[in-house]
Amino acid sequence: MTPRDAIDIRPVSEDGLREWTRALSTGFLRSPEVSDVELEARHGGFLPGRTLGAFDGGRCVATFRSFPQELSVGGGATVPADAISNVSVSPTHRRRGILTRMMTQDLAAAKDRGDVVATLIAAEYPIYGRYGFGPAAWTSEWTIDVPRTGLDPRWAGPTDGGRIDLVDGEDVRKLGPELHARLVRQQPGAVSRDERWWQVNTGVVRFGGSWDEPFYAVYRSADGEVDGLVSYEADDKWEAKQPQDTADVNWLIAATPAAERALWQYLCSIDWITKVKTGWRAPDDLLPFFLPDPRAARLTAHADWLWVRILDVVRALEARPYDSHEGAGSRGLVLDVVDAGGFAGGRYRLDVSGEGVGSCTPGSRDAAELTLDVRELAALWLGDESAVRLAALGRVREERAGAARVADALLRTSRRPWCPDIF
Repeated sequence: MTPRDAIDIRPVSEDGLREWTRALSTGFLRSPEVSDVELEARHGGFLPGRTLGAFDGGRCVATFRSFPQELSVGGGATVPADAISNVSVSPTHRRRGILTRMMTQDLAAAKDRGDVVATLIAAEYPIYGRYGFGPAAWTSEWTIDVPRTGLDPRWAGPTDGGRIDLVDGEDVRKLGPELHARLVRQQPGAVSRDERWWQVNTGVVRFGGSWDEPFYAVYRSADGEVDGLVSYEADDKWEAKQPQDTADVNWLIAATPAAERALWQYLCSIDWITKVKTGWRAPDDLLPFFLPDPRAARLTAHADWLWVRILDVVRALEARPYDSHEGAGSRGLVLDVVDAGGFAGGRYRLDVSGEGVGSCTPGSRDAAELTLDVRELAALWLGDESAVRLAALGRVREERAGAARVADALLRTSRRPWCPDIF
């Protein structure tokens, strides 16, 4: 076994992307063969200095990549994030501290750049808590039994004056970015999509294999505004001369409930479609209640999704909106944040004005009211988790009775955060 200090961790050059990609595929149990098509796609997204590899005798045995991202905190505000992806360690080199070294190096660079948080989608739950990440947004998936919905199968389109049209990938690349920007402004947990995202998800950039063009449909409101887009595929399944097709939704984004409702009804009205798989949706999605019979939407998956690692507590707490209480005075809470990684620990006083504006003071000398690890603060930050629940689990500690209830009153949101993307 190679000693730990003999493993060289360094940024990968463009010339080393083939070897790095082979190691990435090995870590995710995919074929280690790297096609020229995939290599070309990797080159297109290469960021110097932010693609790391661990090398043992010249062979890449672990991979790590980060890229810039904007994360919505609601109220039209975003914070700069260090988005982490493509994390793998070859099975021959696990349990040697390689990921810890790569993660520490990347988070330190993110802190120096001024990123407020780091983000990732965790393949496995137990890994990232030890680096200060907490699950900040969850996701759910439904399968709709179309005949049971109670929807009129003769539906001929929206009755609100809007319309739905099929479009192609070129249209999506033109219409999608502005619509998505509208969604980000109103949806805590949503992350930015750059031009490359739209190219990958409409087949302009391909990572190998065949590309099957999906169907795209756009919803326009009565005044012609693009308020919703959906990408979906369908199989071709018949039993006893009866169609049993399933529509698989790749993604559906909407800026208004009317657009959401119209696109789901459209999917449920397509001839031959008897099931609709929704893809990953918000855990409190409106979808089931768009149907006359909500039980027709069967919950088939529910899981943690967006994980967050707070690097700057002051900017994180001051960036997000808080519920306003007209005529009320300032409300406050003193937090003792424990951070073994050394990036965000300390005592902070959070004060929220009656107008819902937060102010965070580091190095507070006030007595701590709530003690918690930075990973628990991440779970609370976007408004999804309950401090009262975490206290019951022994994961936060009340230094003053009732402090967890105060934290919930300050931090929890009326709608749950949601990240529509995987990265």
